[in-house]
Amino acid sequence: MSYRNLSSIDVSDRANLPDYELHNVPVAPPYTATASAPVAAGAGAGAAEAAQKAGVAKGAGGPWYDPRSWSLLTKLLVAGGVVVVIVALVVGIYEGTKSSSYPDYTALSYKLADTYSGSSFFDEFEYYTAADTTDGFVDYVDSSTASEMNLTYASSSRAVLRVDTDTSNQTSGRKSVRITSKKTYNDGLFIFDITHTPYGCATWPALWLTDPSNWPEHGEIDVLESNNKATHGNAMTLHTSSGCKMNVKRKETGTAKYTNCLNTANDNAGCSVTGAKATYGEKFNSNGGGVYAMELRPAGIRVWMFTRDSIPSDISNSSSTPDPSTWGEALADFPNTNCDISSHFKNQSIIVNIDICGDLAGASTYYTDLYDCPSTCTKWAAENGANFTNAYWEFKSFKVYQTSSSSNSSSSASATASSSTAVGYGASAASTTTTTAADGAGSTTGQGGGSQSGQQGQSGQQEGQQGGSSSSSQEKEQGGQGGY
Repeated sequence: MSYRNLSSIDVSDRANLPDYELHNVPVAPPYTATASAPVAAGAGAGAAEAAQKAGVAKGAGGPWYDPRSWSLLTKLLVAGGVVVVIVALVVGIYEGTKSSSYPDYTALSYKLADTYSGSSFFDEFEYYTAADTTDGFVDYVDSSTASEMNLTYASSSRAVLRVDTDTSNQTSGRKSVRITSKKTYNDGLFIFDITHTPYGCATWPALWLTDPSNWPEHGEIDVLESNNKATHGNAMTLHTSSGCKMNVKRKETGTAKYTNCLNTANDNAGCSVTGAKATYGEKFNSNGGGVYAMELRPAGIRVWMFTRDSIPSDISNSSSTPDPSTWGEALADFPNTNCDISSHFKNQSIIVNIDICGDLAGASTYYTDLYDCPSTCTKWAAENGANFTNAYWEFKSFKVYQTSSSSNSSSSASATASSSTAVGYGASAASTTTTTAADGAGSTTGQGGGSQSGQQGQSGQQEGQQGGSSSSSQEKEQGGQGGY
């Protein structure tokens, strides 16, 4: 291959050269520089870039928003802050969802399961005779004594449970009655038709449900409860073991007090809801009484109160099936949002009693400060039998409805269990004014089938034998304390 010496070629002749040959022609640079200058510049640029990378790697320099320039401590602090923010968001979303959540109270198909009414009303109950666990000045009598003293009696239209009104000094406690249903329930709709509620200084009456041998593990539901002059309305309360709270969305017309249902919280007050003054006591009685309905189901526990002239037709009509979804907002609402109702309430017996004094009615907070009752509670209770002329329950009937899926009714009460259970309380009473007026309804019904005169001893017993016969069970109950 021949080689051409391009250096000898005239520059003007370059246009005639082939392209590949033009590429090999040296051209003088348009500027003058030393041979070493380009190398130095390149070396300087490389060194600067290396230094910048080294600086970034060491966390020095760089903008604040570039994580590559942060120190290890800064990175840890930022990471921790991000975690805290994420946790706060999750907790906030959860709590917000929970506070706005509400159980599904859709209608259930209830069918009549049990009826307590007529002359056999007390046959379905056991009589509690053990010592009162709430330090009451009370002597609970058995069925035969209650019948002899006319403390319980029933007819075709009513059943009465009352306190002894003998005026003699009762040194060992005033005689009264506490009854417990032989059947127990895990759920159901309970309809209590009530004509008269007890009241008067030193009294502590209640209509409630619990499992006496497993209190408070199986819970307690106070449907009606008050104390002394009872001028503040009915208190509906739950008492439970730990893990049941009502700090959630509720739909109720009553006034809530305390949200922790734990039996030991807030001096054993439970989580209660108080109704208006006419929901209990003299005002309730003077209106002819009314109906209380309590629904116990997995979705929650609700209590309604209906005056005599506002009872829903599906309750007053015995051939109808009650449907709580049509009754409007309940007086008290205890939803399952933060309380597993099914696990906290089991084997519930229906209990009715009238305690005397005790840890609630006898406390100075209520007996003296709130209700302005005279003397001391036990002294007054011992010496003033006539004070108890209005201390009686009068019922038309109790009815229990259940769904076809209910599997909770048992044949015998748990009230005959050992007497070694806890000492709980019903709901604490509210505050406000007091009254001492006699009850109009009580003056024509009650002790002994009619008379409410001041002579309640023998006359009350004789009138009771004429006005209603007692057909209560003759068996003595020897155990079961319960959480009242």
